[in-house]
Amino acid sequence: MAALDPGRRDDVYWAGRLTVCAGPDDVPRYDAAFAAYFAGATSGQPRRAPLVRPASVPVGVEAPLADPGDPEGDEEVPAVAASASAVEVLRQRDIATLQGAERELLQRLLAVFDLPGEQRRSRRYRPAHRGRIDRARTVRELLHGGGEPVRLQYERHRHRPRRVVLLVDVSGSMSAYADALLRFAHAATRRRDVPTEVFTIGTRLTRVTREMAHRDSRTALAAAATAVPDWSGGTRLGVLLKEFLDRWGQRGVARGAIVVVLSDGWERGDAGLLGAQMERLSRLAHRVVWANPRKGHPGYAPLAAGMAAALPYVDDFVEGHSLAALEQLAKVVAARA
Repeated sequence: MAALDPGRRDDVYWAGRLTVCAGPDDVPRYDAAFAAYFAGATSGQPRRAPLVRPASVPVGVEAPLADPGDPEGDEEVPAVAASASAVEVLRQRDIATLQGAERELLQRLLAVFDLPGEQRRSRRYRPAHRGRIDRARTVRELLHGGGEPVRLQYERHRHRPRRVVLLVDVSGSMSAYADALLRFAHAATRRRDVPTEVFTIGTRLTRVTREMAHRDSRTALAAAATAVPDWSGGTRLGVLLKEFLDRWGQRGVARGAIVVVLSDGWERGDAGLLGAQMERLSRLAHRVVWANPRKGHPGYAPLAAGMAAALPYVDDFVEGHSLAALEQLAKVVAARA
């Protein structure tokens, strides 16, 4: 909630819905509770719902408006309800086709997006009520008690968040998606309890983790734009993945991490090199996830040489062309192995 503007009810609505609704069956109950709370039903003081602002509804989505002169004020349509309908349409739209108000709404939704992290088991142990017997602590308790029988002490493995590494393709073929994918990456870095690294790939490899650390997404993206020298350029996936693994692989951020590649897989260089580096990555990382916006297009098949070479070493191959696809990507990243 600290990342939200309390004055923007739409943001609060969608942040809550993404957090507490496990499936479509939960949405009606959530909508009823949300409407009751913000209508003042919990305090017994009903309030008039605001009229829908046309500017908040994406192009092509019709939202009914109550007549301001209508004496039946209770029949006005809440802004949240109309925005909910608009967002349901927007969620399935290809990000590359969004313009104007639609793209602004997408940016607002990504600003409150949450990317949960997976827990990994540490070699270290912690005290627990159940688990294996902690012999050292049990003996110490026995000595403190003068040799009298004592209660057994137990321990369990510690758990810590598994690192997430995002490699975002900013080449020319990905220009329509790069902004949204970097906003997705920014949402991932907001989880302070989940260590997250962000790199851009195009003709160069650029680490932008520090730039993504800015709390405000606009500030973060502006900083990244300054740091990245190869926006909308070519693609050298194999060369850059080798550079990433040579520098950040064996003892770096990739080892034991969930590595997410956000790219269409177009490779201007040697596809064989890309395949070899993907094999290296698959041995180092805990899981390799590849999100390809082209996969969401009708009739898509991974026939491009680069994508075909990489695919055998990918654990999860998912879409990345829409808000709904990014929501699914977040679930894949959060899923326990």
